Amino acid sequence: MGTPYKTFSYYTFGCKVNFADSSYIARQIIDKGLSQVSMDDYADICLINTCSVTEKADSKAKKLIKGIHKRFPRTKIIVFGCYAQLKPKEISRIKGVSNVISTENKFDIDDIISEDKIDNNLVISRIEKVQDFNISYSLSERVRAFIKVQDGCDYNCSYCTIPMARGKSRSLNVQNTISELKKIISNGAKEIVLSGINIGDFGKNFDESLFDLLEYIENLNGLQRYRISSIEPNLLTDEIIDLISKSSKAMPHFHIPLQSGSDKILKYMKRKYLSSDYTLVINKVKNRIPNACIGVDVIVGFPGESDTDFSETYKFLSQLDISYLHVFTYSDRDNTVSQKNHNKVSPEEKSNRRDLLKRLSTIKYKKFIEKNFNSNFDVLFEKYNDGILSGWTQNYIRVNVESNNDFINQIKTVKLLDNEFINGKLV
Repeated sequence: MGTPYKTFSYYTFGCKVNFADSSYIARQIIDKGLSQVSMDDYADICLINTCSVTEKADSKAKKLIKGIHKRFPRTKIIVFGCYAQLKPKEISRIKGVSNVISTENKFDIDDIISEDKIDNNLVISRIEKVQDFNISYSLSERVRAFIKVQDGCDYNCSYCTIPMARGKSRSLNVQNTISELKKIISNGAKEIVLSGINIGDFGKNFDESLFDLLEYIENLNGLQRYRISSIEPNLLTDEIIDLISKSSKAMPHFHIPLQSGSDKILKYMKRKYLSSDYTLVINKVKNRIPNACIGVDVIVGFPGESDTDFSETYKFLSQLDISYLHVFTYSDRDNTVSQKNHNKVSPEEKSNRRDLLKRLSTIKYKKFIEKNFNSNFDVLFEKYNDGILSGWTQNYIRVNVESNNDFINQIKTVKLLDNEFINGKLV
């Protein structure tokens, strides 16, 4: 029968894994003959890939859906992602939504469109049915590829709905993953970012490990650099740290979730480590790789977090040799253990604690940058505009350089300068 639809657009909320999934699905739809247009323009179909890590994420998705329908009432809106898996009926009741797609079926969206089954309204299945794994990737300026090599999570943190939204931990084996990476690298990306929901669990179903994958990646022809996205502290092993410290391809940039510096709160959260374990991991990284950039996730306002608990977290983070913080304000998620804890922190106190940690993050990052002034770095340039080249150092410092040459997707040596905007000079 064929599809009557000619154009589509899409918008992605949330993590790098979501962005990789959206890009994969968009390429599938393009292969079926549709043309992608801007979100600012009318499209026959609009895809919304949702996040549900916080209540705010849900609200943003609802606001966008309503806005699209108001502006383009004839556009068919398809919603998928974590929010869609967790609350499909809630989303289906939003005016303008044509279809809500489950985690199991999101990689069939191209078929749903081509077979003109968009108005079925709900294509939902239980998360326990999700078994398959699809490697997906997105390209940043055709320079860096963000590649999903793992999905799902087997942890049961008391505040988190991700296992309910994305299913159990799964991946391909090392051999098949490397085969897919070779195809992606052949498209010209100089750097890849290995992403996952719990990437440290890569390969567990095959009696393999993330370290096994990294050893193979070290020998990939055509790849110049790679990074690991967020990795749990209990899964960042000594052998991984050692490999990165000796590698010319692995970038010294880590994102290691903490969530709280209070052991009491870590236990409430059902995390798999204490603050002393976390300190040990950070010290190992900095001892082996002194100029490593380390980002840290923290949640403020978890139920039961007293002033003393927050003070412990603030002091703990102040003393850690880390580079920056990602601060999240706790919000109740349905069907989680923490939702049932009635010892809530007031919105005002949550806001105060968030602001304190954001200021601490600014101080930390400023000190980290200052330590790198007047040092030379290899910068992979991603953008060139009005005589300004922009890219990233190995340890994830944004660098802007004046140049008459367009060096996009090239690596050049740059001296880091103590300037606000033009903070680098080609060597």
